[in-house]
Amino acid sequence: MSTNVEDKKLKILNILRGNSEALSSQKITTILNSDGIQISERTVRFHLLEMDKKGFTQYIGRKGRLLTPFGEKELSRVNAFNKVGFLSAKIDDYSYGMDFDIDSGKGNVLVNITLIEQSELKNALELITKVFENGFTMGNLLTLFYPDDDNCDIYIPNGFVGIGSVCSITLNGILLSKKIPVHSIFGGLLEIDKGSARRFVELIQYSGTSLDPLEVFISSGLTDQAGVCSVGSGVIGASFRDFPSVCRDKVIEILKRCADLGLGGAIEIGFPGSSLLEIPVSEGRVGFVVSGGLNAISLLAESGIKMKSKTLSGYVDYDKLFNYRELIKYIR
Repeated sequence: MSTNVEDKKLKILNILRGNSEALSSQKITTILNSDGIQISERTVRFHLLEMDKKGFTQYIGRKGRLLTPFGEKELSRVNAFNKVGFLSAKIDDYSYGMDFDIDSGKGNVLVNITLIEQSELKNALELITKVFENGFTMGNLLTLFYPDDDNCDIYIPNGFVGIGSVCSITLNGILLSKKIPVHSIFGGLLEIDKGSARRFVELIQYSGTSLDPLEVFISSGLTDQAGVCSVGSGVIGASFRDFPSVCRDKVIEILKRCADLGLGGAIEIGFPGSSLLEIPVSEGRVGFVVSGGLNAISLLAESGIKMKSKTLSGYVDYDKLFNYRELIKYIR
């Protein structure tokens, strides 16, 4: 059956999903026509009969049809497939929307938010400090969000605290503001051996997923931040990116400035057209590896502290960030 026909069926299912009451074929046809989809009521009835047979819709007489639980499941499956590549587009959107200026040190940066119970915050303090001190984090800054914070656009449930770690996509936004386009290729697990990056052992391409790879790896218990902190060897979250080779010297200069501002996160920077940590790089491009923003809290998950993380949570004023050594001052 043609893709065009399948698309129309999905649109009918989506219309039913958006209504709690049964809809007639006439009403569905009117909605489709108003959305610019030319289709007759007869054709809509034909599609509905087919979907009745598959169990996606339920006919309840003159009132029309309702979406069934099986139809809801089918929609979720298809929509998940359609979201492939969504994360890659989201990264570009957030990079473009950032307004941080490295020359003045003013503006907004991107953060990831990790929710933990407020009662766990003091226990988390020592663990977070350990991770920052081993050097494989996105800089040395973070912030906290409480439920009663004023002028905060990020929702924090009662009884919880949000740990805001700098998102590594902040570097993309800074470089883009200097007219340097960055291509984020994949997020992965990076093996660290005696304090040095060795190779990627797992990877998920941003263009082929709707989920953040580092969220998946951390929640699945695949990191070994504890090993890195204790003996200098383990597995951490990192991402692989590239940029035009003509910009290499300028990128190094900008990343040094970022590090001075507490926003450093580059682990390795390659050379034009040369492989980096066993990852091939195209001619005219330079690869670079960046620490995952969620590395700062990965040891919490490894230690059994219940948490929920969300990358690319939003923008936060740079002035609201503080050095991890000052974290104890902000614990309530």
